[in-house]
Order: sequence, then C-alpha cells, then structure tokens
Amino acid sequence: MAHHAELIAVGTELLLGSIVNTDAQMLSQALAGLGINVYYHTVVGDNPQRLAQVLEQAKGRADLIITTGGLGPTCDDLTKQVVAAAFGRKLVFHEESAQRIRSYFAHRGRSMTENNLQQAMLPEGCTVLSNDWGTAPGCAWEQDGITVVMLPGPPRECRAMLEHRVLPYLREKGEGEILSRTLCLFGMGESAIEAQLWSEMERMTNPTLAPYAKEGSAELRITAKGSSREECEALIAPVEQALRKRFGALIYGADVKDLTEVSCRLLLEQKVTLATAESCTGGMIAQRITDLSGVSAVFKGGVVCYTNEVKRDIVGVPEALLTEYGAVSEPVCRALAENIRIKLGAQLGLSVTGVAGPDSDDRGNPVGLIFVGLSDGAHTWVRELHLGQNRGQNRNFAALTGFDMVRRYLTGLPVE
Repeated sequence: MAHHAELIAVGTELLLGSIVNTDAQMLSQALAGLGINVYYHTVVGDNPQRLAQVLEQAKGRADLIITTGGLGPTCDDLTKQVVAAAFGRKLVFHEESAQRIRSYFAHRGRSMTENNLQQAMLPEGCTVLSNDWGTAPGCAWEQDGITVVMLPGPPRECRAMLEHRVLPYLREKGEGEILSRTLCLFGMGESAIEAQLWSEMERMTNPTLAPYAKEGSAELRITAKGSSREECEALIAPVEQALRKRFGALIYGADVKDLTEVSCRLLLEQKVTLATAESCTGGMIAQRITDLSGVSAVFKGGVVCYTNEVKRDIVGVPEALLTEYGAVSEPVCRALAENIRIKLGAQLGLSVTGVAGPDSDDRGNPVGLIFVGLSDGAHTWVRELHLGQNRGQNRNFAALTGFDMVRRYLTGLPVE
C-alpha cells in the first residue's frame, strides 16, 4: 500500500476563495485511517501547464497522488487529459461510463448535450471508479511505483466515491490490514497532549500514535498494521488502555462524531430531560442539540436570555442577583440553570452567561470570562472559564463545556 500521499485540488474557484476545499480535509482524514501519511496539499487552477508542473513535482515525492476536480464536461475540465499525458497514457472511450451518463440524464428527464460524453474518455488501462452520485466517473491505476486516483470535485460526489470506491480499492491493493481507533478528548489541547506524549510517539512504529486538533477538542489516533483485523486490535488495545489510564475523564469517546452527539445519546439512553438558558452562546447549544434527530424525547427547549430583562422576567433570575453581581457571574449562572430546569419541567438545567467578545462588558469583565452551569435540582455545578479574545472560539468552547458537564454528570464523573 502507498505510504506518502499528495492531494491535488484542481479549480480556479478554489484559488479565488469562491469555495472551500472540503475535499482535502475529508480525504486526509480517511487516508490517515489507512495509515497513509498526507505530506502535501496542492491547489492549482484550471491551467494545463501549471497542473503538469504540479504533477511532475508530486511524482517525485509521493507514491499516492489523488486529484479532485476538473473531470466535468466543460472546456476547462482538463484534469484527465493532463494527468494521463503526465503518465504517458492516452484517453479512450469507455462505453459503460457513457451509458451511465446517458441514463443519469434520462432518469432526471433532462436533455444531454454531447459534450457530457467527454466525461467517458478515460486513461487507457485504468480501473474505472463508477459514479452513482453524479455524471463524471473517477479512475485509478498504478504505474512506476505510484498509485494515481482521480475523483470528481463536488463534495457530495467526492465523499461517496471515497467511501464506496477509493477506500475499497486502496485496501485491496494493501498488504494485510490497517486499523485505526480515535480517542476523543475535551479539556486539553493538542499541543498539551503532544507535549505529554512526544517521546513515546517518537519511539512507536506499530501501532503509531498521532494527535489532531478538532474545533475546541482534540483527538488521539492509534493506527496499527497487521495480517488481520484481530492482530491490529491486539496491537491497539494496550496503547488505548494506557491512554485511557493517563487521560481518564478527559476522554469522552472512541470513534465518535463529537461531544454533542455523545452527550445527547446519553440523555436518550438514560431518558433524562434537559432545558437550556443561554446568554452569550445565543442558542448555539439548543441548535446543536436539535440538529440531531430523535432528541425531542429529551430536549424540553431553551431560552436565549441575552438581556437582563429576559433573564429576570422569563427565566426568573432575581433582580437582586443581577444588581449585586451582574449578568456575568457565578450566582446568576447558577440561578439560570436552576430556574430554567423548573420553568421547562426538565430534569437538568444547563446555562451559559459570559463575555464572548470582542469588547468587555459594562462592569469591566474581561473578554473570555464565561460561566457554564448545570443543575439537577439537588445540586448545581458552575464552571468558570477564562478564554481568549476570539468571539467564535469562546462561544464554541462554552457550548462544548456545557455538553461536557452533561456527559460527566450522566456517566458519574466529577462535573466541575
């Protein structure tokens, strides 16, 4: 199997910033799961000369080259022609792909212009990666110790092709099995984790261990290579056990999507209801909860209590607390969690109040001072956060802190 990959995204719109290159992120994550290191991301416009130069460079430093984009029917879709020429292959007409393209248009009741059949011209001798999610097929081949894969650019098509065509192709070409397990942590950043594990990671060869940053949290990916899945799992197990012993309650799951999903799944499994009162997060917690299907069984609702009047009149925070301590304070955060739980008839009340930024509040509280509270009626816990100057990051971290408190409460861990 390939070991060193380069991803080449083709499209002038990417260089102009008109669209974001989400394909590269998705591919990198998937390849890491196969134990393939992505050493270079390259973006090049719809220019055959520059693409040819990029390919020559990639051929000298990667044994897996994956291109995205430039496989469509228009005159600037030149990826296949340039890549095929770079490897000395001519393009030949692939009748099965042509039939798929014709069927795609017929099924949708649309007329097909002849230039669409340009997409059925594929490098001679390649493995055709059929596209059931669009018109342009992908393709792959091996030559001179290099595996070449070409994929369509639209993220929906690229993702489906990756999962159903590319990963099976790469696994089939590999020797033995490669298995990854990702431990997800909240409460310690990537750099702090790496500092703790650096010397161990340097010594490890099989399995390997790598930390990754993830929107306010972090991941530790363990990747093992072996003759079978069972052998890989046996290699991973002691490393995972040691990491769980070291990081303990900071680990909120293995191979899970995110902290929101973990917390909501626990609420559903334990049939525990939740209500939210959010100030500086502006409904972010409620929005993330309701992004998940089925949560209506446990989520009672939420109030965006941005002003003192709403905190007082809707959620029921006593005027005396607001006057004495201010909205951004531990007592007010505590009252918000306790009162929203009662008012909406939930078992748990979750609250957030703070200064997200970019300016301090009228009491001089600094940007990044945020309080997050959780109440079950018998006890109320409040975390005091001292974050940075970035408004978006502060709001995100506050929301994640709320989910972490819920997760800890439902798993019997210390909440504060």
